[in-house]
This record gives sequence, structure tokens and C-alpha cells, in this order.
Amino acid sequence: MSEPGAVGAEPRPRPVPLPTQSLEPERVALPADRAAFSYSIVVPVFNSVEVVGRTVDRIVEVFEGAGLRYQLVLVNDGSRDGSWDVIADRARRNPHVLAVNLLQNYGQHHANLAGLREATGDYVITMDDDLQNPPDQALVLIDEAMNGWDVVFGRFERKRAAFYRRLGSGVISLINRRVFGQPPGLAVSNFRILRRDVVERICESRTAHPYLTGQALMYSSNRADVLVRHEPRAVGKSNYSLSRILRLVFAILFSYSLFPLRAAALAGFGVALLSFLLGAFYLVRSFFVDSPVAGWTTIAVLLSIFNGVTIALLSMLGEYVVRTLNAVSAHESYHVKERVGG
Repeated sequence: MSEPGAVGAEPRPRPVPLPTQSLEPERVALPADRAAFSYSIVVPVFNSVEVVGRTVDRIVEVFEGAGLRYQLVLVNDGSRDGSWDVIADRARRNPHVLAVNLLQNYGQHHANLAGLREATGDYVITMDDDLQNPPDQALVLIDEAMNGWDVVFGRFERKRAAFYRRLGSGVISLINRRVFGQPPGLAVSNFRILRRDVVERICESRTAHPYLTGQALMYSSNRADVLVRHEPRAVGKSNYSLSRILRLVFAILFSYSLFPLRAAALAGFGVALLSFLLGAFYLVRSFFVDSPVAGWTTIAVLLSIFNGVTIALLSMLGEYVVRTLNAVSAHESYHVKERVGG
């Protein structure tokens, strides 16, 4: 009998591997235990003396009832009523509460950033001070974050706000998709939970115009949203006026995007091309057609159009120069006057 592999030997057929079935059960990733982490709740406070006390008490009740380790950071954003006195009193009475008093009114996103830098939790939740974000819904955000998401936004089934605010939110959402790459179908809001690594990236970012929603999208890769309740405002009216929404829109566009500059440049090139074609047309026409003396109306109209576009372009460039100067010269986008508790 010839040896295997010897010259003239018949090749031995190789065994055909049979499909095998693993006897181990399929592993399914289970949500993490929410009790294994600590949580910081950041609440910007502005002229909410009538409701902020109830907001604080309700947050404390929810987190202590759930048996979670928590820190509540209340940031007074230059309130002109007695809001600071209310939150400072809560901070003195509860070791889990920290009250931060800003030097003046800087805006919601600056106050949120100040709160993030004071937060110590493994996860940070941001919410409003008027109970429109029910504190018990923070547990819904937490449970969704336990599935491994970097950021979870609250998706409101029905947002109870004025028409101009809903319209402004729609415009800002379009800008978020254009500037920050917000995925289609992902709803964003100021009611959100951020993992510690995302919070640290936001805090390390030095900008004169913080925008936490956009920064959360920039500094995370796994985002999700979850359906939460949105309640009508308990007392008073919203502090987010139409002018504040417009300022936020301009801050996003000019601080985080080159879109306005490129749009202005494109418009400038379009007008320049139109001017060249118009000049060429009248030059060629003058060789074949005797034209009367040009009227002052035509000259005035053309000068108005072209000079208007030129001024618009210069204004756009000036806006970028101002914001760049603010960014390189400002060391902090806010200043803390005092802290109580914590």
C-alpha cells in the first residue's frame, strides 16, 4: 500500500465539514443597572421664584424615591426676582443640592455649561426649572441611557409651547441637521441625559457661544431619543422670547457654521457675474444701436442693488470678525458670583 502523498498514490478524500450548531444560548446584551451610577441634574434658573421651589422638591423626591445617588445643580442665571434666595435656601438644607449664582444673565446655554462644569455624576441630566419637564420622566431618560447610548434626548409627544416657540424649534432643528449632522428621525431637546465622557468633551471646548444641543451631537457617536411627557407651564410664561430664539439661531449659524459666509460669497459671485453680463450686453449693444443718454433711474437702481449687496457682504464678514475676536479674547463665557451648598 502506497504511503499517503507518494507518487502514484490515489488521493485520499478530505472529510466534508458538517454544519455545527452551538449549544451555548445566544447572548443578549442586557441594560446596565441604573443604581450602579451617579447622576447630576443641572437646572438653569431664571425668574422662576413661583415654581422653582416645587421643581427642586419634586426632583429630590423622585431621585430619593428611586434610591439613586444624585447631585442637583441649580444655576441662577441673573434672575431679577427672588429665585436665588429660594434655591440657596434649598442648598443649605440639602447636602445633595448645589446652588450657583452667576454674575449676570448670560443665557440658558451658558448656564447649562456652568452646571456641567460643576456636575460630578457619571451621567448628567439637563432640564428646565418650570416643571414642563416632569422630574419623573428623568427616570425614562436614565433607563434608555442604560442601553449604552452616549446621549439620550427627550422626544415630546406634544410640546406645550407657544406657536412661535414651536416654529423656532423647527428652524433650529433644520440648522442642527445642516450644521451638526443631526440624524434624520432623531428628536433633540433641552431635556437630555449625557454620559460623563460627552460632558467632559463639552466642558473642554472653549467657545464664547456655547450651544449644548449641537455640542452634544458633535461630541457623541451613539445618540437616541425616547418619548417623554411635556407638561404645560405651571405658572407665569416662558422666558424664551422671539428675540432670544433669533439670537440663538444667529449664534448657531455664525459660531458653528460657515454656511452664511459661503452663501454670501455665492450671492456675491452671482451678482458679480450678472453685473459682468449686463455690462457686456450694453457694450455690445452700443456698437449696433444708437442709445440715448442713460437715465439717472437706471443708474440709481443698479447702484442701489450692487452697493446693497456689497454692504451685505461686508456686514457678514464683520459679524465673523466680531465673533472670532470674542472667541480668542474671552477667557470665560460666564462668571460665578457665589456658590452655596454641595
